[in-house]
Amino acid sequence: MLPLFPGSADAAGQPATLGVLGGGQLGRMFVHAAQRLGYFTAVLEPDPQSPAGLVSHHHIQTAYDDPAGLAQLAQLCQAITTEFENVPAQALQTLALTRPVAPGAAVVGIAQNRIEEKAHFTACADVSGVGCAPYAVIEMPAQLQAVQDGRADLLPGILKTARMGYDGKGQVRVRTAAELAAAWAELGRGACVLEKMLSLTAECSVLVARGWDGQVVSFAPQRNVHVDGILAVTHAYEGNMPPALATRARDAAVSIAQHLGYVGVLCVEFFVVDDGSAHGGLVVNEMAPRPHNSGHYTLDACDASQFDLQVHALAGLPLPQPRQHSPAIMLNLLGEVWFDASGQRREPDWLAVLRLPGTHLHLYGKTQARAGRKMGHLTITGPDVVSVKTAARRAADVLGLPGLDVS
Repeated sequence: MLPLFPGSADAAGQPATLGVLGGGQLGRMFVHAAQRLGYFTAVLEPDPQSPAGLVSHHHIQTAYDDPAGLAQLAQLCQAITTEFENVPAQALQTLALTRPVAPGAAVVGIAQNRIEEKAHFTACADVSGVGCAPYAVIEMPAQLQAVQDGRADLLPGILKTARMGYDGKGQVRVRTAAELAAAWAELGRGACVLEKMLSLTAECSVLVARGWDGQVVSFAPQRNVHVDGILAVTHAYEGNMPPALATRARDAAVSIAQHLGYVGVLCVEFFVVDDGSAHGGLVVNEMAPRPHNSGHYTLDACDASQFDLQVHALAGLPLPQPRQHSPAIMLNLLGEVWFDASGQRREPDWLAVLRLPGTHLHLYGKTQARAGRKMGHLTITGPDVVSVKTAARRAADVLGLPGLDVS
């Protein structure tokens, strides 16, 4: 039934409605983008106070795999997406029996499992020109022993759970064979991937949007800074990376999306490694089958945001090639910002932040702040990179984020 035109209605008078599994901040921003185009929206999310559920036309408050809830979502909506990769892939498969679903269950399933994800990246490497870090799969004691006996080249490394790891969770750094065995036991002796620890010089990500018809558009790569495994800063401006490296990353991300037959917005994350070359080499790390934290700057610095492209791709509308009109730096606002040095809760000095030139504050409507929780983000735009960096440093100081790398 695609394309699904904005503001349209079916024969029974039901308005064109887009659905999303998940009620977090990514769902909230998708809902806002869809509503700007005139679509009705429906969110399936068990949390009664979810950021997306609170702003949607319909909030189906139930578990992601509840048959009745999925049936209601399919009845309300003409097309459905997801806002996070850990939604049950089976739920997407069920919805796809009667409605267009993007991204599809098979792709989300790959992103949910690091073993399958790395196999896909390896299969793409001949075309994309970018492979992943050396790794080994550990699912049983014999594989652990094989790594200990014959893969000393993977140590020191990082042992990662195959499933449910994000924002630094489900990961243990190991230096020796003994530490590897202990870490595997600590992670429950389940399916894991051991990755060789590389000498990183930078991290970056690329956002790609691909339509049902195979049309592909993308944003320029953004350079990212992580603290304790969680994104802290995104640098989005010309010159944030060597041009040749940026082109390689962009081409590789497009190749990965095409190889998957992907539909929707895809974020591919890369490591820039010190391989002795002038600008370093590029290694693909992981992908997120959805809009991404590192792309939030597009809301304020581009003429089409990642969420606009998500709506266009899902609804079968033409995909505009986004244009960035301003250099930008994005600061993630985690729950720590709401507490002072002694651990006492306090309200951040928003007045001082908003007095700074080019600041755009986005809070997600979450009422409980806690360490590591993504509460919002602050994007700083300006006429040039120098002014943006100056304002970003001042904002970081006001928010109690001293020493944050905004250079």
